Amino acid sequence: MEPEALETALTKIRGWQPFDGEALLDDIGAVLDDSVPAEEALDDHFLRLRGHLVQLVAIAVAAEAGERDPKVEQLIERASRLRAEAMPGDHLQAVGHLRRMAWSVNELHERLGAIKCLREAA
Repeated sequence: MEPEALETALTKIRGWQPFDGEALLDDIGAVLDDSVPAEEALDDHFLRLRGHLVQLVAIAVAAEAGERDPKVEQLIERASRLRAEAMPGDHLQAVGHLRRMAWSVNELHERLGAIKCLREAA
């Protein structure tokens, strides 16, 4: 293997985070709670939910779940659109965006569990 390929693999291994279903559910709950998240917490929620979307999409793609289940393909497309969008500057619009992200995380998580791509959601 060439040194560049080894360096790329090492970088990916160093950046890898194991799937944490409990943290995912905590983050969904924090955003979908009846109370509106505080403005100073929005960026943290955005980064965590975006990370969950990235990880769930990667799991779905690796398992070829979108090819087996059209609903997963729809959820992947929606997740990709949401994670690419910038956080709105207005507090209430930002909360709305975070809640759409949280619902997307939740739906993709549940669907991947239903089709046995995730043990923790099953």
